[in-house]
Amino acid sequence: MTHTTQAPRHIADLRGKRYGEILLVSPDGAGGLKAAVYNTLGLNDCPAQWWNGLDPRALAERFQVPLVLLNGPRYWVIDELTAFATGKVTDFGGVRARLVAEVRIPAETDPTGARPRQYYIDTTVERDTEYVLSAGRPVYSLRDSDGRVYVLQAYAHIVDDSLTLDSLDTLGERLRLPRGWRYEVRTPKADLRVRTADGEAHVVQDELQNTYMLLVT
Repeated sequence: MTHTTQAPRHIADLRGKRYGEILLVSPDGAGGLKAAVYNTLGLNDCPAQWWNGLDPRALAERFQVPLVLLNGPRYWVIDELTAFATGKVTDFGGVRARLVAEVRIPAETDPTGARPRQYYIDTTVERDTEYVLSAGRPVYSLRDSDGRVYVLQAYAHIVDDSLTLDSLDTLGERLRLPRGWRYEVRTPKADLRVRTADGEAHVVQDELQNTYMLLVT
């Protein structure tokens, strides 16, 4: 991620708060795709009228990239976030968003829509963050067939806009999980900290496009 600021940014009281992401997609120089991720976190709550009026084609032309993806709206399931490096703030049609990450897009996820998209694919995101899920509050996660745990960081209103925090207790009943995977709900007695390692996060999405981050122990 270029144009970064090293001063940490800490935001609390996030659970249930709305945000949106704009992804500027370009070739990665190795035959694949990468995306610069701009997030409204800490700047606004991703106003519905603005978000619904965004034109990805017009944005792609403005920023001179082949593709723009709108990722949201989303709602945080974490309680606190510290970003140790962030990028520039850019205006997108009257509402600002901050460069927060760069993601390498796996071929299986195919954002162009040319073929069916696959889910539960581990994707590498370049960012330096720590999430905190507070003691005594529910933690929702996926456990893969190798025992790795991916903690739900945000649920989405991309596929199903009826999702709420309360509905997450039974979300696992709706998911078509890969063989050997399972959905888990627990309430830890101590704060759970989910930290990136070496400036990278590993994330997966389910078929409702909810996003989970690998818990590194």
